Amino acid sequence: MGSVTRIVLQRLGLGLLTLFIVSIVIFTAVNMLPGDFAEAILGQGATPQAVAAIRHDLGLDQPPVSRYLEWLADAVRGDLGTSFAQANFASFVGSDAGAGMASVADTLVPRFRNTMFLAGVTAAIAVPVSLIIGVLAALYRNSVFDKVANMATLTSISSPEFFLAYILILFLAVLNPWLPSLSNIYDGMGFGERLEKTMLPALTLTLVVTAHMMRMTRAAIINLLASPYIEMARLKGLSPMRVIVRHALPNALAPIINVVALNLAYLITGVVVVEVVFVYPGIGQLFVDSVKIRDIPVVQACCLIFASAYILLNLLADILSILSNPRLRHPK
Repeated sequence: MGSVTRIVLQRLGLGLLTLFIVSIVIFTAVNMLPGDFAEAILGQGATPQAVAAIRHDLGLDQPPVSRYLEWLADAVRGDLGTSFAQANFASFVGSDAGAGMASVADTLVPRFRNTMFLAGVTAAIAVPVSLIIGVLAALYRNSVFDKVANMATLTSISSPEFFLAYILILFLAVLNPWLPSLSNIYDGMGFGERLEKTMLPALTLTLVVTAHMMRMTRAAIINLLASPYIEMARLKGLSPMRVIVRHALPNALAPIINVVALNLAYLITGVVVVEVVFVYPGIGQLFVDSVKIRDIPVVQACCLIFASAYILLNLLADILSILSNPRLRHPK
């Protein structure tokens, strides 16, 4: 266990270093966005004095390095700053700009909860379906089922999310009004109604992530079917399904875990397009709205959450791969 603990600590250190580098990229990219928040709020009739006053009150006139270090220190303490867009802008000129400022965390928490609900529904559908189809495709390799599954997954992978979303809206909400086309989620909504309004964007994401997980499951199992211990299991008279489920699948867990973790990370970081199409009140929709109005603290917080989720799930995939594979636990 000493070697495993050392490897896990190394992965944690690399994850923190990666997150630090990503935070620099996020801050630099967000602050390079064209436009100015003060000018966007005051409009075309803004005077230079009013713009300068707002920029001073918001700290936008400080050197970039100072603003980055202050933002990073606050983020480490769990303080993501205050949202510009939720402020009482009438109080900016000639009064305290801090009055009326809303916490970024207060803005993000309900949106992040909605995004996690969407990701959870999608994962509950996509993971078991992809594993079952992948196992069956490997079991009946080169059959009609295998060819149809591969053709369907290739089509799904090749289609952008917004195209799949509009196709599902056409068939499941317009031609056959089974599901609502807009996801009007709000606090206090019952679980059944929330699930119904989330189902269409969840199905869209399922079509995208299932393809990758199914193909990786199929490839990993087929790669192991030529192994000597698989041949021995067949010679003992075990059924093909038992050989795959009991012998091939456990040894193929490492690559499957990696692709599942990557797709779960995509469910959190790649929901922006889907949430915009369905007007789903998640963190992706908030991110797009905040970019439009140059709400820098919210944009930085959203990007940091996306990066943290991606790095954390990749780190979790590495650790689970190490624990599930004796060759990785004992590299000698």
